Amino acid sequence: MRINHTALYVTNLEAAKDFFIRYFNATSNDIYHNPETGLQTYFLTFDNGTRLEIMTRPGLLCDKTNLHQTGYAHIAFSVGNRKEVDRLTEVLKADGYRIISGPRTTGDGYYESCITGPEGILIEITI
Repeated sequence: MRINHTALYVTNLEAAKDFFIRYFNATSNDIYHNPETGLQTYFLTFDNGTRLEIMTRPGLLCDKTNLHQTGYAHIAFSVGNRKEVDRLTEVLKADGYRIISGPRTTGDGYYESCITGPEGILIEITI
């Protein structure tokens, strides 16, 4: 058994899609739109076949007042080495994304940084 994909809601679907394509080399399918519910989705595929579904629909609630809450916590991308963790973190910082931590070696031995992506989505960048 394996996880087929992970999904998350966003309010700005196009901006989220562009973010993952630009910084994490995702490819996207064509948009799916259900005119009855207003649901719109993209499936983003990454180099190793991992997939992320990003979705939006009318009436979404967005409360990012607390980064530590139940449910979705973060998504982590392995970029291969420390140099790439450092480089991508600096690119994201220069482009205005907030660095939460790192790059650093964590207490459990991971070398990573953590940033807030579009709409406050927590993203870890690791080896």
